[in-house]
Amino acid sequence: MILDNIIEEIQNAEDIVLLTHETPDGDAIGSSLALYGALKQIGKKVDVIIPECPSLFNFLPWHDQIKDVGKEEKYSLAIALDCSDIKRLNGFANYFEGAKTKIVIDHHGSNTMFGDYNFVNPASSACCQILVTLLEYLDVSINKEIGTCIATGIITDTGGFKYSTVKSETFEFVAELLNNGINISDIYRKVLQISSKKQFELRKIAINRMEFLESGKIAFTYITSQEQENLECGTGDHEGIVEIGRDVENVEVSIFLREQNDGSYKVSFRSNEYVNVSDICLMFGGGGHQNAAGCTVNLPLEQAKEKLIAQTKLYLK
Repeated sequence: MILDNIIEEIQNAEDIVLLTHETPDGDAIGSSLALYGALKQIGKKVDVIIPECPSLFNFLPWHDQIKDVGKEEKYSLAIALDCSDIKRLNGFANYFEGAKTKIVIDHHGSNTMFGDYNFVNPASSACCQILVTLLEYLDVSINKEIGTCIATGIITDTGGFKYSTVKSETFEFVAELLNNGINISDIYRKVLQISSKKQFELRKIAINRMEFLESGKIAFTYITSQEQENLECGTGDHEGIVEIGRDVENVEVSIFLREQNDGSYKVSFRSNEYVNVSDICLMFGGGGHQNAAGCTVNLPLEQAKEKLIAQTKLYLK
C-alpha cells in the first residue's frame, strides 16, 4: 500500500524538506506547517520552504520556522504538498529533484504524479484533509497546533465550506478538530473575513473596473503592478478578489489578472457550476481544480484578456 511506503520513507529519512506551490494559499501553507509539526513531533530533522508566505497566515503555529531557501546539500527526502506539477514548486524544484526520495501529497485532479510515491486524492476537499489520514498512519496525535494548521487549509480551500468539494467527511474531520479544542470560528474570521486597508483599496480598484461579458456569464478584472506598488501591497494582498466576480448573480466564470513586475500576468479563475476552469488553465500551462485554477500569461493586457475570454467562451452553455 502506498501509505506504507510513504511512512517507511519518512521513518528512515535523515533529513526532510517540505515544499509547496508558488503563490501559496491557506491549504498549501496549512498542510506544510501541519506536516512540519507532525514530523518534529516524531523527532525528525525538517525544513519547510515557502518563499512567498502571506502575512495573513502569521497566526499559524511554526510560521516563524518557514525558510526562504534550504541547505546546499541534498535532502534524503523531499515532500511536495498541495502541488500538482513539479514546475509549480515555488522555483525550488531543485530541492525536490535532488532528494534521494520524492513524495507527493496532493488533491488536484491534474496532478502529474511527479514523485516516487504519490498520495493523491482528487475527491478530498483539501490537501490538509488528506494529511489527517497520513498522520494516523504516522501515529501522530493532532494537537491544537497541528489542528489549527489543518483547519486553516480546509476552511480556505472550501471557501468556508461552500464549495461543491465539501463532503460529509469534511465536516466529520472539522467536528473532530472542534472536539480537540480548535477554534474554528476564529480561524474562519482570520482567513476569510478580516482584510487590511491595503486589501480593501486593492479590491475597490478591481471592482470599479470589473466587466461582465457574454451576457453576464463572465466577470473580468485586473490590477496593475503600479497599483500594487502605490498601495505598498505585500504577498497575498490580492487574495479574494477573484471570488468577488464569481459571487455576482448569473456569473459562471470569474477571471482576475494580477500584473507582475516583469509584465506578465498571474491569472486566477473561479467557476460556479459547470465550467471546469482547470481545463482552461491547462491550455495556458497552468492547472488546478474544476472550480478554482490559475496560470501565468506572458502577453500585454489586451491580448491576454482576448485569449483568456476566447478560451473561456468555448466552455459556456
